[in-house]
Amino acid sequence: MSDSKNKRTSCPLCLRPSTACICRWVNNIANVPEVVVLQHPLEVNNAKGSARLLDLCLQTSCLVEGEQFDPQCLLSLLQADGKQAILLYPATTQNEAADLQYQPPEFVVQDHALANIRLVIIDATWRKSRKMLYLNPALQQLLRLSLQNMPASHYRIRKAHAPDQLSTLEATCYALMQLEQDEEKYRPLLEAFDGFVGQQMGFRQK
Repeated sequence: MSDSKNKRTSCPLCLRPSTACICRWVNNIANVPEVVVLQHPLEVNNAKGSARLLDLCLQTSCLVEGEQFDPQCLLSLLQADGKQAILLYPATTQNEAADLQYQPPEFVVQDHALANIRLVIIDATWRKSRKMLYLNPALQQLLRLSLQNMPASHYRIRKAHAPDQLSTLEATCYALMQLEQDEEKYRPLLEAFDGFVGQQMGFRQK
């Protein structure tokens, strides 16, 4: 057999090996708030990661890799087109995270037009997300949107420290539902995630 036949080909859209392509799960959704995902380098090639599927499903989104960003480049990204950037990040207390000093005002959706919102997501483990927050002071200046009383995660392929800890896709989906007050619109995004998780579970069972 020739070497070319032995080489693993990758899907040009989802960037995964063709045998693990996730494009069949993509559901096109016209999100109103723009979504920017800041992806930690360790998540880029993580087969269990959901950020790539999220980015493929949302019409208005971008995926930016990095841990410590150039301050001017990050500001340009956050402030582009004069939109209001808000950070999706959980509310914390001193007991939960003694070293976490991020305590900005909560975002109030009624104060902003949905189309003028840029929702910023950190795609990383909890520990790495805190480090990214520390390394990028511009993120600490953003208003915060935190989710409350979320359902249990469907993320069966990755260990969580609590039942309500969500994947990047799920957290973003629920945030968009909350902002737009439209659960039905984003239900296909959760269905896409369930398909993706089922596919990954199938690989583990082989």
